[in-house]
Amino acid sequence: MLTKDEIYNAVVDYFQRTMPLAETELKYNNDFELLVAVMLSAQCTDKRVNLTTPMLFSKYPTPEAMLTAGEDGILECIKSISYPNSKAKHIFQTSEILVKQYNSQLPHSIDQLVKLPGVGIKTANVVASVLWGELVMPVDTHVFRVSARLGLTSNAKTPLQAEKQLENGFPKHLLPRAHHWLILHGRNVCKALKPKCSICGLTSVCKYYLSEK
Repeated sequence: MLTKDEIYNAVVDYFQRTMPLAETELKYNNDFELLVAVMLSAQCTDKRVNLTTPMLFSKYPTPEAMLTAGEDGILECIKSISYPNSKAKHIFQTSEILVKQYNSQLPHSIDQLVKLPGVGIKTANVVASVLWGELVMPVDTHVFRVSARLGLTSNAKTPLQAEKQLENGFPKHLLPRAHHWLILHGRNVCKALKPKCSICGLTSVCKYYLSEK
């Protein structure tokens, strides 16, 4: 039986060799566009978001421009995204706050980001991690699933519980990359319904795989 530290060490070693430059798959050109893209990605795939945002960002790349669109204009651009009505409303409201309170810039604080409409802790953590290298571990469904299967987390019932365990387990300086390691592994290999264990390089330390043998 491997210890938790041994599992973390094996996972870090594997991903540093196989995925050294892991980063977000969302496409963006500035800080504001990343925030919007992450907001749109809630309950939606990055692939769908990347198919949707080119038209949105070509028309409205800044908070000021987004305000000229109005909720209806935003909705027209993102109607293929999940929950388009609420997301259009939140993007408009957030743009308004950024213009009026932050000189159209993103606040460099997770505590301030989560006060923006439609921006939860996961969204704020993703933005802060990608843009500013904040040493946080955003937990989405992929991270939650993969970390539990590998044995990086134990009995975590909520994303917050998983987040705290992962932040304590990974070396701090690797947290921004580790977030993307687990997401990309979950999307491409450790899928929810049919994990591709036959092509996974972590089966020798994976709690899920070893328990299924």
